[in-house]
Amino acid sequence: MIDLQAFREFRSGLAFLRGGDAHKALPHLRCALDHEPANPFYISYVGVAIAAAEQKWAEAEKLCHSAMRMNRRQAQLYLNLAEVYVAADRKQDAADILARGLHYAPRDLRLQMALDRLAMRRPAVLPFL
Repeated sequence: MIDLQAFREFRSGLAFLRGGDAHKALPHLRCALDHEPANPFYISYVGVAIAAAEQKWAEAEKLCHSAMRMNRRQAQLYLNLAEVYVAADRKQDAADILARGLHYAPRDLRLQMALDRLAMRRPAVLPFL
């Protein structure tokens, strides 16, 4: 059974996070996690918020990995860890985790799109006119 208070807090935190305000998001996400400590989405998004608000990369990575181990087939959890890696300037690790996510959720286009955005582009052969 879902804890409605936790879900409300999660939605508020997610709104702040998507709006670019990780500092305001973090208390809401932590509150949701306090209510439902075994929810992999709450764990993962707390990791994303910690990375964005506090730049505590190791803690954020640990939380996101923990969430992924709980639910390997959920693409969003891979996307969240990749976001933490990109924020920590670890693009190769982000690409690797997205590729692993495609192994578990091969039909999820968000993973492929995120991986494509990370692909290194070569300089143009011809200069732009």
